[in-house]
Amino acid sequence: MEQQNLTSRVREFLLVGLTQSLALQRFLFVVFFIVYMMTWLGNLTIITTVITDHQLHTPMYFLLGNLAFIDLSESSVTVPKMLWDLLSKQKTITFGDCMSQMFFFHFTGGAVVFFLMVMAVDRYVAIHKPLHYFRIMNWSVCVGLVAGAWLGGFVHSIVQVALTIQLPFCGPNTLDNFYCDVPQVIKLACTDTYMVELLMVSNSGLLTIIIFIILIVSYTVILVKIRTHVPEGKHKALSTCGAQVVVVSIHFMPCIFIYARPFRKFSMDKAVSALYTVITPMLNPMIYTLRNTEMKNAIKMVVLV
Repeated sequence: MEQQNLTSRVREFLLVGLTQSLALQRFLFVVFFIVYMMTWLGNLTIITTVITDHQLHTPMYFLLGNLAFIDLSESSVTVPKMLWDLLSKQKTITFGDCMSQMFFFHFTGGAVVFFLMVMAVDRYVAIHKPLHYFRIMNWSVCVGLVAGAWLGGFVHSIVQVALTIQLPFCGPNTLDNFYCDVPQVIKLACTDTYMVELLMVSNSGLLTIIIFIILIVSYTVILVKIRTHVPEGKHKALSTCGAQVVVVSIHFMPCIFIYARPFRKFSMDKAVSALYTVITPMLNPMIYTLRNTEMKNAIKMVVLV
């Protein structure tokens, strides 16, 4: 009997969700549906504006448009299923769909991390090599950097899924989350996962901390350079870099909280996950447009047309 249980495989997972209160589920559905619509509206507006306004056909706005596309992709991996489950009595997901969701979640999430590094490189070149900026950040380089960010996300995700899918899952199948993610899924494996958890933490948590420190140091150097050596356009440069620092912080801090520690359950896990998966993709376009006069004027032109 024991051998049979170990060789049988879980066919689906039961998602606990955000809350067991039906009234609160209805309330959260309305809130998150509005947030999701605003995410689409904000990011699509940025993408459309960057494409249609020829004055924005520069490396910085090309990267900003791509970031908006990644935000849309990342949000759409988890939010539609979450909204559906908030109105459903039975919150289940098949094993295959769970692995697919996990793959695309870490694919887009990893791409965002590497993409924020690309945007930091762009600002570094713009501030430190302004006369050679367009020669260094030409279209071939920009496209290559964007492709590299997606490739980095793909490799990161493949490692996550490969380490997870080879584990034996013979029960239980109750997943204490509102979407499939590594920390909760591997806890359901019918084997010792200590080494796998260490590999996961090093692949996600440690890497995230290192990149976050590099980015903060880089932006500190850039901001010091702006304040001391950039006489013209100082306000615009400070505003642009300030917005990117805010975006970096709201992306990395939840990731560090979730992945840069042993996979133990904390009371704030679901709230932090909701912040990262639902709220952050909506905030990015707001942060960039509110602090960027050029983008706001371009959006007004697109809306009026």
